[in-house]
Amino acid sequence: MTRTRPPEAPRRNFYGRLKGKHLRDSQKAYLDEDLAGFSPGPVTWEANPDRTPLDLRALFGSRPVWLEVGFGGGEHMVHQAALNPDVGIIGCEPYINGVAMLLGKLRAAEAGNIRVHPGDVRDLFELLPERSLAKVFVLYPDPWPKTRHHRRRFVTPEYLDALAPLMPVGAELRIATDIPDYVRQALEEVPRAGFDWLAETPADWRDPWDDWISTRYEQKALREGRVPHYLTFRRR
Repeated sequence: MTRTRPPEAPRRNFYGRLKGKHLRDSQKAYLDEDLAGFSPGPVTWEANPDRTPLDLRALFGSRPVWLEVGFGGGEHMVHQAALNPDVGIIGCEPYINGVAMLLGKLRAAEAGNIRVHPGDVRDLFELLPERSLAKVFVLYPDPWPKTRHHRRRFVTPEYLDALAPLMPVGAELRIATDIPDYVRQALEEVPRAGFDWLAETPADWRDPWDDWISTRYEQKALREGRVPHYLTFRRR
């Protein structure tokens, strides 16, 4: 009997930091003691070489599923989880210091509707069922300001073409950024991937969403004189 070999991991680069210089002892404890309990399951190629899809019903029951790509310190995700207990939220963040910060917040918040993937969102995309994400947040992503690095941005076909099939018609994609050129690229690339930009007046991209909580990245942008933009797209 011939055994089928599992597919090989794709060759792709990851850009950005995975870990800062220092983790406090309390943050190490959060990672050691809490992270496994918030895991969505085996996501990486090493843990799941057969690429078995995630069972979202086992994770969240019949609740709609939202995704936050790059949650930073986690304040927005914890805020949304508290506002929306009838929703399941998966957060993806490769920077382990940010994951530790989130876990600390979760101890205080006791949010039971969050799961955490501490790694590359492209691994997660491969395991999510089609049309399973009702809302996706991409908030203050790495701007990669140099022109030669624009292809590393999230708003490129590598990411958007993988994301689009995971969102049903009518699903919402939110992007917040303080970088004008990131706005330009988003408005060019996101509609090409199958989304409509919902802005009708300047207030629709100048004013934050009604359920918004300002993050530390936004506060830094405001201190440095940069203007936030809030882009809302709908899957068509």
